[in-house]
Amino acid sequence: MNILIDECIDRRLAKQLSGHIVKTVPQMGWAGIKDKELLRLAEIEFDVFITMDRNLPFEQNLAVLDLAVLVLQAPSNRLADIQELIPKILAIVDMAPKSAATVVSE
Repeated sequence: MNILIDECIDRRLAKQLSGHIVKTVPQMGWAGIKDKELLRLAEIEFDVFITMDRNLPFEQNLAVLDLAVLVLQAPSNRLADIQELIPKILAIVDMAPKSAATVVSE
């Protein structure tokens, strides 16, 4: 599974998602790109996009994308807060539906 992590999330999350090819938005050279264009680029090379932007599913038309979106709900974007979600991320990332957002929370 090819996973892209949004720039709003601690990049160290990538190392926690073992068994997958994981890149961050800055690693791809896409930092600062607006959501619509970022998602268009992401669907070309990735299967899943992980973000903490709760508004993304309401602001973008995910139905037209060949990409699954995971929206993390944690107290902050710090790795310490996100780490509790890692088992849930790993459990659903392979079966997250494309063209939709899946909320991952405690």
